[in-house]
Amino acid sequence: MPHTIVTETCEGVADCVDACPVACIHPGPGKNMKGTDWYWIDFTTCIDCGICIQVCPVEGAIVPEERPELQKTP
Repeated sequence: MPHTIVTETCEGVADCVDACPVACIHPGPGKNMKGTDWYWIDFTTCIDCGICIQVCPVEGAIVPEERPELQKTP
């Protein structure tokens, strides 16, 4: 099951982007409610490796399950 980036928690640090082995994490357009950049995970490409969770410094920004209601997808 793919992971989910919680749009309103993400702070746009982007450590996950470089760490992802399948390049499934993409920048979202504009800013989130916190006023920061944000990213989203392409559920069809994610291989559920968990590296993004390990490298993300923002607590709760990525959850280990597919939760489309928490992640905006352009």
